[in-house]
Amino acid sequence: MIVLISLITFLSACGLTSYFCRPNTKLWVIDHASSRSLHEGAIPRTGGLAILATGFICIELSGLILPSSSTHLSFLILGLSPLAVVSFLDDCYQLPVKWRLLTQVWSAFALIAAGYIIDPLELPNLVFHLYKPLAVIATLLASVWMINLYNFMDGMDGFAGGMAVIGFITLAWLGWAEPDFANLCLIVAAASAGFLVYNFPPAKIFMGDVGSTSLGFLVAACSLWGSKTGLFPLWIAILVFSPFIVDATVTLLRRLFRGEKVWEPHRSHYYQRLVLLGWGHRKTVLAEYVLMLACAGSAVLAMRLSPTGQTGLIIVWVLIYSVLIWGVGLLERQHATVSAL
Repeated sequence: MIVLISLITFLSACGLTSYFCRPNTKLWVIDHASSRSLHEGAIPRTGGLAILATGFICIELSGLILPSSSTHLSFLILGLSPLAVVSFLDDCYQLPVKWRLLTQVWSAFALIAAGYIIDPLELPNLVFHLYKPLAVIATLLASVWMINLYNFMDGMDGFAGGMAVIGFITLAWLGWAEPDFANLCLIVAAASAGFLVYNFPPAKIFMGDVGSTSLGFLVAACSLWGSKTGLFPLWIAILVFSPFIVDATVTLLRRLFRGEKVWEPHRSHYYQRLVLLGWGHRKTVLAEYVLMLACAGSAVLAMRLSPTGQTGLIIVWVLIYSVLIWGVGLLERQHATVSAL
C-alpha cells in the first residue's frame, strides 16, 4: 500500500509543481536574481507548496492519522503549520527576521512538547544523560538550527530536493520497524522527488522558504522521533544529513571568526564556491549526490557494525570532510593562480 501511496504522492507533486511553473497560476511568486544568487533571471519559488500540499493529502490517504500515530502527527502539524504559513508570507513580502525566528522557536517547542528531546545522547560505547533543562535547550537550538541550515543550503538547483529524497528514504529504511515513521518519511521523499523533476538543473522552479524551512523542520522532527523511539541513535541521522549539516555549520563558524554579519546573504558555502569555480549547478549537484549516497550507505552500514566499528566509521567521515574542505580551498587557490597569469 505504501508503494502505491508514494507513487501517487510523486505523480501529484509532479503535476502540482508543473502547474506552479506556469506564469498564469494564481500563486505566482518570483525569485529575482541578485548579486548573491547563483541563478539568473526570474524563477517561481512556490515549489515548496507542492511538496507540502501533496505530502499532507497523501499522509491522509495512507491512513497515518490513527490512534497509534495521532500524537506524533498532531505535534508535527502543530509545529509545521505556522512555520509553513510564515515562511510563505516571507517568500511573498520579506517579513522581519524576528517573526521568522519566533515561528521557528514555536516549531521547536512543538517537538519538545511531543517528547522529542535530546536525552540521552548516544554515541558508540557512550551514553550521556543530560540535565533536563540542558536537554531542552539543546533540542531547541538544534531544531532551530536545522530549520535555518536547510534554508541556507537551498541555493543551488536540485540540491535541497535531492537531499530530501536521499535523506528521507534512508530514514525510512532505518526506521522500517515502525510503519508510521517509515511511511511518513517515504511520503516526504516522494513529494520531494516530484518537485525535483522540475528543480533539477536547469531549474524551472524553486521550493522557496516555505519548502526549505518545512523540510528542515521535518528533518529535525524525524531525526528526534527515530532516536527517541530507539529506531537509530541521533548521530546516525546526523550522518545521513551531514552533507548539509557540515557545510552550513563550518561556513557559519568561518564567517563568525571573520567577524562577518552571519544573518546577511552570502555565497561562501562550499557548494556555492564550487559553482563559482566553474563547476556549474549540474556537476556540483551530481557530486553532492554521490556524497549524500555515500553518507546514506554508511548510515545503513553503521547499524550493523559493532561500537568499535561505528567509532571507526565516524573517524573516517571526519577525515573525509576535512579533506573535502581542504580540497575546495586548494581548488580556489589554484584557480586564483591561473587567473592571475
